[in-house]
Amino acid sequence: MNGGFLFLKKPAGMTSHDVVDKLREISGIKKIGHSGTLDPFAEGLLILGIGKQFTKKLSLFQKEDKEYLAKIKLGFVSNTFDKTGQIKEVTIKKKPTLKEVLEILKSFETEFEQVPPLFSAKKIKGKKLYEMARKGFNIKPKPQKVKIYQVKLLNYQFPYLTIRVRCSFGTYIRSLANDIGEKLKCGAYLEELLREKIGEFSLKDAVSLSELNKRNWKSFLKNV
Repeated sequence: MNGGFLFLKKPAGMTSHDVVDKLREISGIKKIGHSGTLDPFAEGLLILGIGKQFTKKLSLFQKEDKEYLAKIKLGFVSNTFDKTGQIKEVTIKKKPTLKEVLEILKSFETEFEQVPPLFSAKKIKGKKLYEMARKGFNIKPKPQKVKIYQVKLLNYQFPYLTIRVRCSFGTYIRSLANDIGEKLKCGAYLEELLREKIGEFSLKDAVSLSELNKRNWKSFLKNV
């Protein structure tokens, strides 16, 4: 098989485009794309199409529901809504109780209009938001309709909150972290993010980038 789909675990510290470049180097194939960007600090499942026949089919995955494991830090805010931004401590009167946290998380299990992060790859008139934000443009991204099916609390020990989120295509977990902080009146940003599922496809079935080389990469390709 000269091309196919590759289910990869993206490591933290690389952009999704960095991964594409690395795979071009390994495979010798230029026509490679992915089904949806993961932020550089994030890890997890990235579905790639290798070869023209398969890059054309990436739309099969793009609008699938997603599942994430997220670690959120309370008591601080970030202009990027994550740990890579300018972080400021928030003065709070009291730490949120477990009951308050559970109630707020439950309130997000619905369909609503979510404002994308200003520092994101979302495009307005062909230009990426983060590029305009870095140039100092005063931009107000339009809210977009998203649906969160479940927000499950896995651990809460102030200032850290760990949740698993099952959501629709287009949902920004960074925005969710920021919104949780606003509702709890203590501020919050996204510290860690792991994408565990895209539709029916799981991170458990993915290969690490470090496992791939010029001799074995074809053996990991799938045709779904």
